[in-house]
Amino acid sequence: MNILNTKTAILNTIREKATLKQQVYQNTKEIFEDLRDVLEGLVLEYNAELQDADEKVQLGYEDRGEFEFQIKVASDILIFSLHTNVFQFNRDHNVWEQNYVRTNPDNAYSGIINIYNFLYDSFKYTRYDDLGYLVARIFINREKHYIVEGKRQMGLLQTDLSASMATKESLRRIVETAINYSLNFDLLVPPYDNVKIMSVAQIFEKMQNARIQTGKRLGFQFKSDDV
Repeated sequence: MNILNTKTAILNTIREKATLKQQVYQNTKEIFEDLRDVLEGLVLEYNAELQDADEKVQLGYEDRGEFEFQIKVASDILIFSLHTNVFQFNRDHNVWEQNYVRTNPDNAYSGIINIYNFLYDSFKYTRYDDLGYLVARIFINREKHYIVEGKRQMGLLQTDLSASMATKESLRRIVETAINYSLNFDLLVPPYDNVKIMSVAQIFEKMQNARIQTGKRLGFQFKSDDV
């Protein structure tokens, strides 16, 4: 291949791939905004049902900017985060077994929305060493098809990229499943040997900042806890 042909090939690849990735990102951004609307509406709906309950158990929504928002549910916080890059599934991923992707590899390019679960008190008391967990991630492609990957206990909500369209109805199912999973994802006592010794500096820091590391699976891990 001569220099001119090489240059043409490079320019064509740049144009095609850049256009593809821009389309994927735009789709993911639009779905993220739909998800934001779903979450705001869900908080209002649930709180209307919880009017007779203590206000501390009511849901709370917080907008954290263009790429992030969160919902507080009881003692948990779910953070929804939009990744600004576009990815292609690796060749070991099961989407490559689907005709939808095999016949057009462009369908394997996806944007990602991550859903993380943290303890509310970790933010309230600025416990920077506390742990959060990735509950699920939503992949959106150039045709607004999606799949969801999550913890095994939560279940893989959607694995067929060809059969799923990201609508507000499907997004609500994802949100409610993530909330339900997080509420039933209990805080475990840390092993005794992990907390039996503490320096004077650490106890003063604890009293000031309540910073003993806490997480929902900080403790003995069982096979059922594996991803």
